[in-house]
Amino acid sequence: MLYFPGPHSYTGEDVLELHGHGGPAVMNLLLKSCLSAGARLAQPGEFTLRAYLNNKIDLVQAESVAAIIEASTHEAARCAVNSLQGHFSARIEALVSLLITLRMLIEATLDFPEDELDNLKTLQIREKLDHIVAQLEQTLAGARQGNLLQEGIRIVLAGAPNVGKSSLLNQLVEEDAAIVTEIPGTTRDTIQRTIILGGMPIHIVDTAGLRETVDIVEQKGIERTLAAIKHANLVLRLLDSSQHQPAAPDPIKQYIPNDKPQITVFNKIDLRNENPKIEEDEHNSSIHLSAKTGAGIELLRQKILHLAGWQFNHAGEGIFMARQRHLEALTLASAHLQNAQEYTENEYQLELIAEELKLAQTALSTITGQFTADDLLGKIFSHFCIGK
Repeated sequence: MLYFPGPHSYTGEDVLELHGHGGPAVMNLLLKSCLSAGARLAQPGEFTLRAYLNNKIDLVQAESVAAIIEASTHEAARCAVNSLQGHFSARIEALVSLLITLRMLIEATLDFPEDELDNLKTLQIREKLDHIVAQLEQTLAGARQGNLLQEGIRIVLAGAPNVGKSSLLNQLVEEDAAIVTEIPGTTRDTIQRTIILGGMPIHIVDTAGLRETVDIVEQKGIERTLAAIKHANLVLRLLDSSQHQPAAPDPIKQYIPNDKPQITVFNKIDLRNENPKIEEDEHNSSIHLSAKTGAGIELLRQKILHLAGWQFNHAGEGIFMARQRHLEALTLASAHLQNAQEYTENEYQLELIAEELKLAQTALSTITGQFTADDLLGKIFSHFCIGK
């Protein structure tokens, strides 16, 4: 039996831990005895929620506990620890402090209209605003990297039947994850595998070949292919280089939205005795490779990391665990600050600048939980496991 008196406990409350000896049967008897004495089972994330409500940790640190548990790589766990130790929160608090200082300067000018807004003061406001924007963009960049570490990206292999999608999947995951035959239409359903590339999780989805067909089962597979493309971060559009002519129309281009990030992969270069290469233009990136021999696979891996925006340094400096809601809040704050910058170029509309700064501050404060709706708290802590 261990007793942790508040506030020097994880939750900030008085905590009593019972440590039992033996197997599951003994532990179940101990649990039943506690429940019969009036105790109840904890809700998912309840201990961490209590720590947050008792100001032991902020909301970012609370979410970092779950991120550490969910981390699939060493790098992801390290960045989650950075957030748990308060590095991300400190960045947000510093930004909020800068915003408050600038708001005070502007609102003091509004309160005393007899003091003219001279050139020195306008320059001071613009310099402070530009500095805040630069700091926010740096924080947003680190958060995006942390989100990639945590969530990874989803890549879909799309193409006509028998262009080598399953072979490419097997090369990327370095195992026989999908059946490969010479018969078109072998893959009828989506197959997903996850690899770690440069420390980032990559979720790769092999799909049924895209073509017109009367086969009901194959049609269902194609429907799933189109759904996978819709939710993909990146599409690898495969073509058979041994059959495709450069001037010929791409038969599967119609299935992929124009605004969807994609790489055109010319497979089977081994049949034409070609060397692997990358071709770039302003509209498209293409890679010539062989999924059979593995030639050009490393070029593809590096291109995937580049398009994902991956810039991880192994020291992990400036990178924080970040959920999608953090990115949305940072992006919203950035938009308000950009609005404020525009107002400085139009006769210095101080009232509008002050309002945009206030909205940016509110957006940032939702990250650490200073302004957070109860329904958001419920959603966040419901994803925790029991006992945390």
